[in-house]
Amino acid sequence: MNRRPRALVEGLFLLVWFVLFARLDAVVGTDFAAADANALALQSVEQAAHVDVERSVNGWLAGRPVLAHLAVYLYRLYYVAVAGVLLWVFLRRAEVYRHVRRTMVAMMALVLPVYWAVPMTPPRFALPGAVDVVARYDFLGLESWTRPTHQTAMPSMHVGWSLWCAYAVWTALRGTHPRLAWVAWAFPLLMAADVLATANHYVLDIAGSVALLAVAVLAATLGGRLLAGRRPRRTT
Repeated sequence: MNRRPRALVEGLFLLVWFVLFARLDAVVGTDFAAADANALALQSVEQAAHVDVERSVNGWLAGRPVLAHLAVYLYRLYYVAVAGVLLWVFLRRAEVYRHVRRTMVAMMALVLPVYWAVPMTPPRFALPGAVDVVARYDFLGLESWTRPTHQTAMPSMHVGWSLWCAYAVWTALRGTHPRLAWVAWAFPLLMAADVLATANHYVLDIAGSVALLAVAVLAATLGGRLLAGRRPRRTT
């Protein structure tokens, strides 16, 4: 079914869902002892795999204020891209909107149990000598130099949402503009570099984000097929 949902109903559904997600997200990731232990374990795995690059890239960015400011803008304003992509698909690509919206909802539902089960202290607090770039250059004044009351780093939803944006654009354009569709994947690559260099996430957090999107796409696909199978067929 290619017809888009009613705008008011869809808007209310997404608003309620996002508020619910924010409320539930606020109560996870508060076990600091477990988060610190998980961060140490993750660092050990990364060191064994020789992918522990967070400290080096963070030090490189911290010494370049202009790039650091740009990194903070990207870190803070990526929600604009997420909202813009969702609105664009809703208005211009009704044939894929339901699927990419289901994927978004599935990502939010799937990530909360992970945050609850595996809280993770981000590199800016767990790595000695790491510079909290966002706190240093935050133009919104939202970050502080003290440890927050809520935190978790695995998987990175900054990367997760940017991956969703790329997937939504790719899904919408791959049939008509295949080359342009592939360009969208530059966004999550840039975001991955951003969260590593600002010491907000680990390399394995990014891998977790890729896995999250893959599972969410599968869940959305299966859910769409299930709903399609339950719809009564029209008789001619």
